[in-house]
Amino acid sequence: MIATGDAVLVINAGSSSIKFELFDAQQVPGALYAGQVEGIGAAPRFSAKDAAGARLADQRWSEGGAPGDHGAALRVIIGWLAGVLAGRRIAAIGHRVVHGGPDLAAPVLVDATVMERLGALASLAPLHQPHNLAGIAAAAEHFPGVPQVACFDTAFHRAHAWEADTYALPPEFYARGIRRYGFHGLSYEYIARSLAQTDPALAAGRVVVAHLGNGASLCAMHDGRSIDSTMGFTALDGVPMGTRSGQIDPGVLLHLMASDGMDTTAVQKLLYGNAGLKGMSGISQDVRDLEASADPRAAAALSHFCWRVRREVGALAAALGGIDALVFTAGIGENAASIRARICAGLGFLGIEVDPALNDANAPDISAPGATTRVLVRATDEEGMIARHVLALLQRSEKA
Repeated sequence: MIATGDAVLVINAGSSSIKFELFDAQQVPGALYAGQVEGIGAAPRFSAKDAAGARLADQRWSEGGAPGDHGAALRVIIGWLAGVLAGRRIAAIGHRVVHGGPDLAAPVLVDATVMERLGALASLAPLHQPHNLAGIAAAAEHFPGVPQVACFDTAFHRAHAWEADTYALPPEFYARGIRRYGFHGLSYEYIARSLAQTDPALAAGRVVVAHLGNGASLCAMHDGRSIDSTMGFTALDGVPMGTRSGQIDPGVLLHLMASDGMDTTAVQKLLYGNAGLKGMSGISQDVRDLEASADPRAAAALSHFCWRVRREVGALAAALGGIDALVFTAGIGENAASIRARICAGLGFLGIEVDPALNDANAPDISAPGATTRVLVRATDEEGMIARHVLALLQRSEKA
């Protein structure tokens, strides 16, 4: 039972980082503290701030004594939290889990059976799923008896029509779970919820959301529900990303395996780690680095990225039968004004036009005067969405 002063801890374990936010269980949203350990396995850095944004911790490690894996990084976070909890009890811990498969379509309390089912999906999200599960295991070890709740990036998309989710394969493959799942669902769910609160009429309409970060995808929403998404069976599909290829002709992979002798491990390494902006540019996966570079490969990589995102906006508008708003979110979407401008430059036929001054200022609404389709910039909050799910699940469990 949630009591006054209790806290909810949210853990978002990625491939080389663990983000965390601590919430007062009775005042969600609005984190009390937030931070992360980034650069795990390379050049780790721990940082934390309070609700006002004041920096409370900023620690870097030399080669000795650095957290070398996710378990060690979580111990750093827990050690720091012990000093700020001030008697608060952690009542539950919520975790972002990228893949829930065909059956896990809502947040669940984690037990051994759930862990086994999620572990079986690790090959479908190799950059994320193993680390998500490592975060759950480490949290369970440090907080024995505290409920752990898994929240899935695939869940928001589970109501898609069959036509949107199936591949052109014999039906038995779909029955086995070989289908398009979609990802970044916690982010899209937050944006849908936020729009419903600030502009209900727009939220009820046809909205394309572009979650553009190191991982990137787009989602078509109508009346706050996911209709289609650019990601598919894995988080590898769709637009190019920081290190991931995005959509690629499967014939390319067959050719590489037959002609170059590449095995599945080599193909996975190429598509997940040595492709995308990093692979195309040979420089960096960071848009800021590419925009600052004079190397023509950097410019080419950004041009391809913008072209592919623009194409997917058009495709998703077709899936919706029109478009009332385009929403940019996540690291690139929220901060890279030049990328937003380049994506929107070819979308005038959809009524999309941005105001350069508003766009450069990262304004919440960057639509040009007279544009028939609104273009918005919104911060996402996956951790806040997870905290809401955790509390809702605990409340349902108490009433059961």
